[in-house]
Amino acid sequence: MSDHRIRLEWASTEHSRQPGTYSRDHRAIISPQVTIPLSAAPDYLGNSELADPEQLLVSALASCHMLYFLAICEGSGYAVSTYVDEAIGKVSKSAEGLYSVSSITLRPKVSFSSEKQPDHETLERLHNRAHKGCFIANSIKSSVSIDLG
Repeated sequence: MSDHRIRLEWASTEHSRQPGTYSRDHRAIISPQVTIPLSAAPDYLGNSELADPEQLLVSALASCHMLYFLAICEGSGYAVSTYVDEAIGKVSKSAEGLYSVSSITLRPKVSFSSEKQPDHETLERLHNRAHKGCFIANSIKSSVSIDLG
């Protein structure tokens, strides 16, 4: 239905804090106006000042969920005024010894400006619908949970 392209660039440079190995810093070029500086996670000799792939996966899921949620709310007559998510992804080792982002927890906090306000049960239902429709959630095998507090 649609293609989503990026250009990834890396060039060999010695690691600034770990002699004898390479820098993990690289960049994803989204468009001529948008470049995302990246590295590995600090636990894997990456640069803590840059985004890492695991953060981008968590960000992609949280963003996709939010966008679906906003569309569902609009179609259901709820006007969202703010949406903040403190999402977290956990990396762990499987029984086979492989590392993966094994779980992602979304922690959305939503405020509504409309006279119509969802109760807790309705809010859960709206988030469940958003989760089921999220392209990213449907594309990964990690466990995903939504903690509404």
